[in-house]
Amino acid sequence: MRSAEMRDGRVFVLRLEEGEILHEAIESFCLAEGVRNATVTAVGGVDAGSQFVVGPSVPIEDKIVPLVHTLDAPCELTGSGTVFPDESGNPILHMHGSVGRAGGSITGCFRRRMVVWLVMEVVIREMVGDGPVRRKSDDRIDAVLMEID
Repeated sequence: MRSAEMRDGRVFVLRLEEGEILHEAIESFCLAEGVRNATVTAVGGVDAGSQFVVGPSVPIEDKIVPLVHTLDAPCELTGSGTVFPDESGNPILHMHGSVGRAGGSITGCFRRRMVVWLVMEVVIREMVGDGPVRRKSDDRIDAVLMEID
């Protein structure tokens, strides 16, 4: 295990509008506000056509291939995640949560195209400190993973 100590910074409340892409909106906001490290929670609606990763395709071999689910109708969403900079210093959101409709739900990673339907409420809690936390590409998976130096 590796760890980094950080402390609370600023807190932001966002209202994302219909048609915005969840991860793009959060990452753009963090870049504009200089937020490098944060925890994020979101609640709201996502539209048909939204895509998220619901696990690895099997069998799992040297290269891990994400299994992508596409929504066929608007759904409710709740999720939590983190923001840390990539190797170039850009804020990258990693968020997991559940999406549901009519009593059924599916859980996954929101790193694909989650399109806001009606409204999305987001709370960003900045973390500040010297903790050397960042996102780094992993050759085995189509994503960047958190690293602590």
